[in-house]
This record gives sequence, structure tokens and C-alpha cells, in this order.
Amino acid sequence: METESVALVVDAKGLACPMPIFRAKKGLQSVAVGQVIEVLCTDPGSLADFRAFSNSTGHELLLAEEQEHVYRFLLRRTK
Repeated sequence: METESVALVVDAKGLACPMPIFRAKKGLQSVAVGQVIEVLCTDPGSLADFRAFSNSTGHELLLAEEQEHVYRFLLRRTK
């Protein structure tokens, strides 16, 4: 997934739930269908939150990873 072209980076580090999801939703609304956004956050609950967000909205969760207490997500806008 590292080869995906990222259209927008959303920095939600330091924000607690539900703000990273709100920022991601706003970011997805600002890009075209098919484009990918990258979301960076520090909330440990974000792993479960972004999986649930993807399942409920239909946007594709391409990547969910954690490195040094920073969670990184790649989401593709599907509609």
C-alpha cells in the first residue's frame, strides 16, 4: 500500500476520539471519489474507530498501522 498516491494528509495527532474520525470525514469530503487520504493520530482507540468508520461508511481502509505511538491510516473515498 505504500505506492498509493495520497491526495491529502490529515494531522489529528493530539486529538481524542471522536475528533480524528471527524477530521477524516471532512478530509474525505474534500477529495474526489477514488482518491486516498492519510490520517495521522495518537489516540490508541483509533485502530478500532477507523475500522468501524470504514465498515459503516463504505470508505476503503487500505492501511492501519502504528509506529512509535503514532497511528497511520490510509482511506480511499468510495462515494
